[in-house]
Amino acid sequence: IGIDWGVRETATTTSDAHDLPHAEHGKTAAECLARYQRMMARRRTPKNRPDTAGYRKARKAAAKVSKKIARQRQDTGRKWAKNVVRDHDALAVEDFKPKFLAKTTMARKAADAAISATKTALVEMARKHGRTVHLVHPAHTTMDCAYCGARAKHALPLSERTYTCTACGAVSPRDKNSARVMLVRAGLNPASADLVSPSPC
Repeated sequence: IGIDWGVRETATTTSDAHDLPHAEHGKTAAECLARYQRMMARRRTPKNRPDTAGYRKARKAAAKVSKKIARQRQDTGRKWAKNVVRDHDALAVEDFKPKFLAKTTMARKAADAAISATKTALVEMARKHGRTVHLVHPAHTTMDCAYCGARAKHALPLSERTYTCTACGAVSPRDKNSARVMLVRAGLNPASADLVSPSPC
């Protein structure tokens, strides 16, 4: 199976049954967390003075919500990783470094997707069960065609969700094409992953 990380969907794979949608745990709990943070701001004491009981109570409640969100993300990632590892012997995983997303307008959504934690859970689960893991360099994966290997002259904007190859004419969802590119770069046979042979160029 080939796995591509993203923001709209946390993980897009070459198998439709194993895609991981964005769970949005942080977005769901944002209102509750913001309420406790406002309470902390109202009850904050000047420097060199001990915190009030109300401030400590609000801080503890905010920490509890944050911890719950982290555990939900971890649980979602582990359950998904277990399903993927159970059904596949070889994994081609995008070796994605999400640090650069922190400087973009997608920073909050990218953080909520917990790509790094999910990737770590997947790699650890795969190695625990003796699966083969290929970490694929992410450069140009959105520009390459998974069928003929041609590279687009310009990077696709994030708003464009369909990949169209100008060389062979193949058309596929952008993230699905990237997931297939992972398989090709890892030296695996894409047909064995999704039971569909690549269209002839």
